[in-house]
Amino acid sequence: MADEQIPTTTPCAENEALSEQSINELRQIRIDKLKALQDAGKNPFDITTAEHTVTSAGIVARFEELENTDVAICGRIMTWRDMGKANFIDIHDRDGRMQIYVRRDDIGEEEFAGFKKWDVGDLVEVKGFVFKTRKGEISVHAKSIRLLSKSLLPLPDKFHGLKDTDTRYRQRYIDLIVNPEVKDTFVKRSKITAKIREFLDNRGYLEVDTPVLHTLEIGAAARPFITHHNTLDLDMYLRIETELYLKRLIVGGFEKVYEVGRIFRNEGMSVKHNPEFTSIELYEAYGDYKTMMNLVEELYSTLTLDICGSHTINYQGTEINMAAPWAKMTMAESVQKYAGVDYNDWKTDEDAREAAKAKGLHLENKTLSRGEVLAAFFDEYVEDKLIQPTFIYDYPVDISPLAKRKSSNPDITERFEFFIYAREMGNAFSELNDPVDQRGRFEKQVAEKRAQGANAEVDEDFITALEYGLPPTGGLGIGLDRLVMLLTDSPSIRDVLLFPTMKPKD
Repeated sequence: MADEQIPTTTPCAENEALSEQSINELRQIRIDKLKALQDAGKNPFDITTAEHTVTSAGIVARFEELENTDVAICGRIMTWRDMGKANFIDIHDRDGRMQIYVRRDDIGEEEFAGFKKWDVGDLVEVKGFVFKTRKGEISVHAKSIRLLSKSLLPLPDKFHGLKDTDTRYRQRYIDLIVNPEVKDTFVKRSKITAKIREFLDNRGYLEVDTPVLHTLEIGAAARPFITHHNTLDLDMYLRIETELYLKRLIVGGFEKVYEVGRIFRNEGMSVKHNPEFTSIELYEAYGDYKTMMNLVEELYSTLTLDICGSHTINYQGTEINMAAPWAKMTMAESVQKYAGVDYNDWKTDEDAREAAKAKGLHLENKTLSRGEVLAAFFDEYVEDKLIQPTFIYDYPVDISPLAKRKSSNPDITERFEFFIYAREMGNAFSELNDPVDQRGRFEKQVAEKRAQGANAEVDEDFITALEYGLPPTGGLGIGLDRLVMLLTDSPSIRDVLLFPTMKPKD
């Protein structure tokens, strides 16, 4: 049994703040240790497999069952307390931390001497029995311990951790090793994605995959990344959305489809934007934007309860209640509430621009339509007020090229976006299924993009699909990364992307 006179954990000298020179010196020491092992015929890199019958969390959860029972566990050495003939090390595996008691008399003098030359950061296999120290800590008493992989670089100081965000994002592998809470974020991300799939699958949606490479630049506002297919000698475009292919499938008879997919937009980066991100788009035949509104409320309230254990969460110090029902306002109502201007008073585009001028709202484009001016008022006066979950619906047709017009007002579409913590979290509409109207809107978009120097084209095949008949359809797009940010209390999109886009150092 372990001696309870355990000294306070102290870092090894190499765990202190290190200069580049000292890191290189420590690396050379470790390389020399590795060479000595290789010369002795004990090269850890020759090992191809290891035994692991249980994880750290499994030992804790099943302690009564496993006490005094032999187990095998693998992990990375993270701390080391040297007490002479007996040592305590902490190893970390995928589930957490486990204390290991290693004594010379148990593993043999020769093996113990070799073990004492290992380093924090090395990966090991431990076989031994489960016990609890007299201080009550669940541990494994090693009968044998084997070096599986030699760490040639020292880990960051365990007391100061890895704090530099630039290094954390560039070298996520180190971030995951020394900051366990980071791993928790990505475990939660995986659970969120799985729960969304479960939610949609249970409602009869079919998950599909659509092309990432497109042969034409469509007229949407986002700028694409351009690549080239050598065999076809053809420029191609990374997708900026999955919408048009998914709606082709609705035409083809799949009445409920969704895709969890990577999207690429050749635009700026910020705490809310990364050039590649993940969206969830779904379409339901014989539904409309109200169908999608109900689905969003149910999905988000269900997810929050499942992932966070409560409908009320704390995001960046602000309490947010995700329970249904959510607040709802038309875009015009929200602008009237927060900007004090009434969209219905504008009879012409010029009226709208004059209202903006009177309010001191700067418009870079002096030819904006009244719908575009309404959207400009919304961006300036409303969006930052929408902290609690809120649906903003009935968007102008000018900014909604794929949404169905309201029969009661052809200048407005059946579209909504929803906002949480002053961020747009998703977009939905009753899908435009009139091919003549759709062609006209595409042509307007394409003309605007070509005027900006783009090589945009009308998607003629999509128009053909609409001419075969798209049923009344509700569609929804959700930014998965922003949802994960919300449910993990992460301030930046880079905190929820394992490998975010980074500007090269050089």
